[in-house]
Amino acid sequence: MAVAAYYEGERRIRQGQCLPRPPSAGEVQLRVSHCGICGTDLHIFHGAMDARVQMPLVMGHEMSGTVHAAGADVEGFTPGDRVVVMPLEPCHNCPACAAGHSHICHNLNFLGIDTPGAFQSYWTVPAFSLHRVPASLSLRHGALIEPLAVACHDVRLADVRAGDQVVVLGGGPIGMLVALVAQQAGADVLISEINPYRVDLARRLSFAALNPRDDDLLATVLRRTGGAGADIVFEVSGSQAGASVMSELLRTRGLAVVVAIFAQPPKLDLFRFFWRELRLQGARVYESQDFAAAIELAADGGLPLDELITDVRPLSALQAGFEDMEKGGRFMKILLEVP
Repeated sequence: MAVAAYYEGERRIRQGQCLPRPPSAGEVQLRVSHCGICGTDLHIFHGAMDARVQMPLVMGHEMSGTVHAAGADVEGFTPGDRVVVMPLEPCHNCPACAAGHSHICHNLNFLGIDTPGAFQSYWTVPAFSLHRVPASLSLRHGALIEPLAVACHDVRLADVRAGDQVVVLGGGPIGMLVALVAQQAGADVLISEINPYRVDLARRLSFAALNPRDDDLLATVLRRTGGAGADIVFEVSGSQAGASVMSELLRTRGLAVVVAIFAQPPKLDLFRFFWRELRLQGARVYESQDFAAAIELAADGGLPLDELITDVRPLSALQAGFEDMEKGGRFMKILLEVP
């Protein structure tokens, strides 16, 4: 039986029957293989987005799968093709779209949040959202392409280059992927993370890493950079502590890249930005070229993707997956296998 997991509010996930929607013109129906639980899904589970989502909601957007059926006017995709989804549906009419920045469309429809997502057996999406994945890339690893594309976008916007001194604040899945992509670009990366398991994981992956509750982050950065400060700081923690320290860590005219979503507007040391002529860059989601780069990186086999997957569970374990993620501890990325 085709199944789906429905968010019903108040931290409740109900397992039920999937109701497949036949693809219309320009759409493709996918058979979902794997889907990761991401931080946004956890925010929804906590009720933080109840005013935005329509319940019962099928969440999920970090997915991999195969084409099951194609609607009229769809070219280039046939049943059985292995794909991932860039879950953005822009309006094509707003000023951002007109300027060529449709990924941050003013009226963006995010698949899996504003419309049903991939925690179900069959998922119907616009054909333009599909990216083909090679046979050399497992569908298990394919479910990491979406968060890896986030990292590729962040590193590309920061223009990370060989020899750059980079600090990543927050060593969760996105922070670790940002560190890996920056390292691939030739940067010397330091990760700051308060979860001991994730600090140990970063070190196992050959990164310099510390817990700022135990070690002096600023002193470490200054020591590593000869007193100059970091070239680039990626703020991926979403914490006030991260927002406060990022400007202290940067060299003159250094770059702070805000990747995390802050629940409340944080306080920033704008005097420091003025005094050191620092730069501040927001980095949101991804563009098509970032998905292409993520697929190439993952398929190349040089990234330790298995190390980032804590567990693969059946879709029926989604509720428990959210509850485990809430506790922190020894978790990085939990994937759901969809029957």
